[in-house]
Order: sequence, then C-alpha cells, then structure tokens
Amino acid sequence: VQLQASGGGLALAGGSLKLSCEVSGSMFSINDMGWYRQAPGKQREVVATITGGLNTGYRDSVKGRFTISRDKNMMTLQMNSLKPEDTGVYYCHFRHWSAGTGWVDYWGQGTLVTVSS
Repeated sequence: VQLQASGGGLALAGGSLKLSCEVSGSMFSINDMGWYRQAPGKQREVVATITGGLNTGYRDSVKGRFTISRDKNMMTLQMNSLKPEDTGVYYCHFRHWSAGTGWVDYWGQGTLVTVSS
C-alpha cells in the first residue's frame, strides 16, 4: 500500500488550502482514512478522519473550517479560514482491517502547511 500526498504550501491567515492523498495497492474494503499534523516541537495529532462508510470526525479546533472527503482511493482535506496555529506537517493516514492481521496502518509522506498572520 502506498500513499501519495499533495497540496499544502503557504497561505495567509484566513486563506484556504487543499490537501489530497491517493491510496494505491489496497484491496481491503474495510478501511479508514485521515489527516494528522505535527507542529514544530509538538506531537502528531489527528485533524480529521473518514471511514469507508463516509463517517467523518474532526478535532474541535478545525470544526467548521476543514472538510474531509473521499472518493474511492482519493482523500481530500479542504482547509478554509486558516489560522497560524494550523501550521505544521500534514500526514495522510490509511488503515485497513482483515481477519488475519487486524488493523494495519500506513502513512504518506508529510506535506508542509504554513499559515502566516
């Protein structure tokens, strides 16, 4: 399984950015996807998740500003009303489940998001 993330970059506070992540190589139907981020000097934290059934979850600080979506093997994160505290390296995450292995996790390469005030 491979994850290829794209998007990110530099934005002004109040601006928007869109992240995308394409998953290849997985044939497992039970799977979840999500975005995590890590700010300098901080631990990685979950930003948003979406299940195979399209149930979504968001950390409180991004609710109403970020929207996660997925279509087959492509996941996107639309980030609006960006704040400087959204700055960090964003990682896409994918996990699948099977009876033989349970949940197995995969990570994409990080993509840097920088929001300036």
